[in-house]
Amino acid sequence: MRTLAITSGKGGVGKTSLTANLCIALAAAGKRVIAFDGDLGLANLDIVLGVSTDLTLQHVVAEQKTLAEVVVEGPGGIGFIAGGSAIHTLLHAGPKRMGTFLSQMERLSSKTDYLLIDTSSGIDSKVLTFLSLADEVLLVTTPEPASITDAYAVAKLLFKKRPNAIVKVLVNMVQFPDEAKCVFNALQTVSQQFLDKQFNYLGHVRADPSVSQSTRMRAPFLITAPNGIASMDVRMLASHLIASHRDEAGGIASRLLEDMEDGETAA
Repeated sequence: MRTLAITSGKGGVGKTSLTANLCIALAAAGKRVIAFDGDLGLANLDIVLGVSTDLTLQHVVAEQKTLAEVVVEGPGGIGFIAGGSAIHTLLHAGPKRMGTFLSQMERLSSKTDYLLIDTSSGIDSKVLTFLSLADEVLLVTTPEPASITDAYAVAKLLFKKRPNAIVKVLVNMVQFPDEAKCVFNALQTVSQQFLDKQFNYLGHVRADPSVSQSTRMRAPFLITAPNGIASMDVRMLASHLIASHRDEAGGIASRLLEDMEDGETAA
């Protein structure tokens, strides 16, 4: 199971919508996908997907439900987990409870190809926890200077916490593909100069009126406008992700355990 954390330096860049639609595109390509709402603030991935559930990861941490029981069906054949703040409660759980959770995570991993985590925007320490647990980070920005600057700030803190992090840049709301490459090149230049780190370019999504229309309809644009330019671009992103991944399993379970052990050592 590959674990991808989708994040951004600021709000309003379309991060949650991209998470929802990328999940659907991966599922349409034959992958088993679960969308995880890790936004500790707005937590509106369920609204974008048009999914309603009272079950969250907190029920799993409290041992009221199993991990498989809190996965609900979403559009396009994907699964959905409402996360909230439970991940941080989990990091402070005892060895027995952590062991139970990890065994459930292993069973989920055997039936899942991709777990996409929609994180909060910004550089909160809780956001960095999600980013450091993921196999890869998809950093979403737009061509706006403030968005680019904030995206760099997120990457800077992430590399400090996890120097070997894999960060893939996704440029949203562009007018043409060359604009996205200019944004990526600007980020890459600054990162190489000041951090001695490199990003990977995942791709772009063009500005498309059908995106805002689907938001008002509370449905992913891949469902409401499958032939739109944004839908075509997201399907291309999914293809790029699949092509770049080998068949090895992801390591979120082991990194959860490491974080718990690091916390005990620090204490």
